[in-house]
Amino acid sequence: VWDQQGRPVSEGRAPLSLSAPQPGFAEQDPDEWWAANRAALKQALEPVEAARVDGIGISNQRETVAFLDEQGNSLRPAMLWLDERAIDEVEQLCQRVGGDTIHRLTGKPVDVTPVLYRLRWMANHQPELLKQTRYLLDVQSYLIYRLTGNFLTSWTSADPFAIFDIAEKQWSSTLLEAVEVDLQQLPQTVRPGTRLGEVRKPIAEELGLAPQTPLFAAGGDGQCAGLGVNAIAGGRSYLNLGTAIIAGASSSELRLSNYWRTMTSPTGEGYFLEAVQRAGAYFVNWFADNFSDEQRSAALLNRLEQEASGLAIGSEGVVACTYLAGCMDPYWNPQARGAFLGLGTHHTQAHLYRASLEALTLESARALRAMQEQGVTLQQINVIGGGAQSTLWMQMIADSTGLPAKRSLSNEASSLGAAISAAVGAGWYASFEEAANAMTNEAEVFEPNPAVAEQWEALSTRQGRVYQLTSQL
Repeated sequence: VWDQQGRPVSEGRAPLSLSAPQPGFAEQDPDEWWAANRAALKQALEPVEAARVDGIGISNQRETVAFLDEQGNSLRPAMLWLDERAIDEVEQLCQRVGGDTIHRLTGKPVDVTPVLYRLRWMANHQPELLKQTRYLLDVQSYLIYRLTGNFLTSWTSADPFAIFDIAEKQWSSTLLEAVEVDLQQLPQTVRPGTRLGEVRKPIAEELGLAPQTPLFAAGGDGQCAGLGVNAIAGGRSYLNLGTAIIAGASSSELRLSNYWRTMTSPTGEGYFLEAVQRAGAYFVNWFADNFSDEQRSAALLNRLEQEASGLAIGSEGVVACTYLAGCMDPYWNPQARGAFLGLGTHHTQAHLYRASLEALTLESARALRAMQEQGVTLQQINVIGGGAQSTLWMQMIADSTGLPAKRSLSNEASSLGAAISAAVGAGWYASFEEAANAMTNEAEVFEPNPAVAEQWEALSTRQGRVYQLTSQL
């Protein structure tokens, strides 16, 4: 719960489980989304006077799809963004539609992550169930349906499905035909900030909301996070050092590249360019779990951070490739894998830890530079996520990009972005720009050190060759 200055008033949390019935499968029960949503909302609203809540916005996990019947019941578990079952369908759709056509229509280079390929998997492996499906819903539209009874979603939630024409802002008939899905199976899409309906009376009473509390279109968590650090303002990039790392920037023009995927803007105007590392901070946690006798803890990570801080740029010759879960940009290879190279007898955990941070940093730095080379102006980077608490990592980001790196005052930037969307819809502010200026706040700033710029440039060239070397093995 947020106020008009973007200050957190209260919060609620509830866990979600994840099912992996087969290798490469990642599923959840949408009923559990609803139960967790109710529990978290109820907890967050306990200290808040119901009449003071002027609106709700939802920031949702992207590239996740639920399959509902006419009565709104799930026909099968939802497929998550982590799901990789449709690897064969990627090539199949490239042959049928063309990879360049998919990229041009959706802004997404060919990759197993979007829902597009899982829908083709359904057409191939569960065709009758796909035909029985009345509603194919993203997480936001599912929760909107449960809260209001309406089947609506925002452009920023539809877009990550990669069956959405991001220039025309509508579902693509070309891609729907290719995956054997009817337009009527999908929710109506609307501009961010649009009123989606009101919370139904029994649910409002249960949660502690006033009757007819309105919901407003927000959307995908990545775009909402960018909005939550005011990346829509000129010259700003956002960097989310979460399980996956997302480096993004706002663009008034539709720009395509293999260095990023192009997303619709959370304001409804222009686009967000997003570079994604599937194994971001997850790689750091994996390293701590598997390269130490100690159980992963804050104390272990603090020790590694302190020791790595005493090492010079370049980790004394160790370089890492962090494609532990495959590579999205710039190679779009789900079969890519991680590696450490240059090991010697004097190297320790700290060298490998620092090399991991350097690799993760440089992947994002190269993507941001590619955006600059296409005309995107960048003057600072706003950093969020658990990794933003690392002083070492923050300084690496500033030094490798040559841009000031600023911590956001709140790591819950996706939630704040949804709140900004609701604030615009509710009339608190006249525009997204006005709302973001009023509701976002920054903390510490890390200035780049020009004296080490050449060292980072040399390391980037060296580390950037690791994928080519390992992909030939």
